[in-house]
Formats: sequence, C-alpha cells, structure tokens
Amino acid sequence: MRKIRARTEPASAAEIEKPDEQWREELTPQQYGVLRQGHTERAFTGEYVDRHDDGCYRCAGCGAELFRSGAKFESGTGWPSFYEPALAQAVELRPDHSLFMRRTEVVCRRCGGHLGHVFGDGPAPTGDRYCINSCSLSFEPATTSGPGGDGPS
Repeated sequence: MRKIRARTEPASAAEIEKPDEQWREELTPQQYGVLRQGHTERAFTGEYVDRHDDGCYRCAGCGAELFRSGAKFESGTGWPSFYEPALAQAVELRPDHSLFMRRTEVVCRRCGGHLGHVFGDGPAPTGDRYCINSCSLSFEPATTSGPGGDGPS
C-alpha cells in the first residue's frame, strides 16, 4: 500500500473552542460521539453513503466546507468517501495508533472535530480515500452559483 500524499501535522489549536457542555447541547448524541469523542458510526448506516447530489459537505460541528460532491466516489466501505478535501487547509491529518492500527485521522481544522480517516487506496487523481462519518457532515445542495455548483462562485 502506498503512503498518503497529504502531510500529517502536529495538532493545532482549533479556531472554534467551546465547553464540552455546549457541544453536547448543539450536537446529536451520535454527532457528539463521533465529532468530540472520535467514535465511528456503523458502516452503511450513514445518511450520505449513497447521496449523489451536487453540492458541498460541511462540518456538522462548525459549518466549515470540507468536501465537494465532485470528489465523492463509491468505495464500497459503507462510509462516504472522497479523494480530496475541498481545500487542503480545511482538514488536519493526525497520526492515529488506536486499536493497534496505524492510521491517519482526519479532523476539521476549524473546530477540531473527528471526521474519519484517510487511506492511500483511493482513485486517481490523488490515490487517497478520505473515509468520513456521515454524522460528522451536513450537506448543502448546489445552486447555479453556490458551493459545488456549476456556475461561478
């Protein structure tokens, strides 16, 4: 298996910091478990696994644009998969050695929320597979001039 092209970086301070109590109030229990505690939703249960609409995927915790529908592909893994983030600086990659595995965790750079993991077995043009929990995302449909749309933005 090849190495992931994106660089992993030391954890940076999140732009948005809230007390744990506030996160619990704003997020559903499942979103809180994934975004704030690093849990993983069960495969093939997420809202966006089979979504094929044009638009952008935002962080469910802070609203930052993370992925665009044009980079989404069918990986067969049971989680929404993307070959690249909307902007490289929208996500932060961190080494993850939990569960006796070597993986690369993907977090929202803006709020520090756990999104999923990135693997080096994705399609061209990057070869990366960002395997992301649906509940860590919200979807914004494209408009003719909005994010992910075909018109000017």
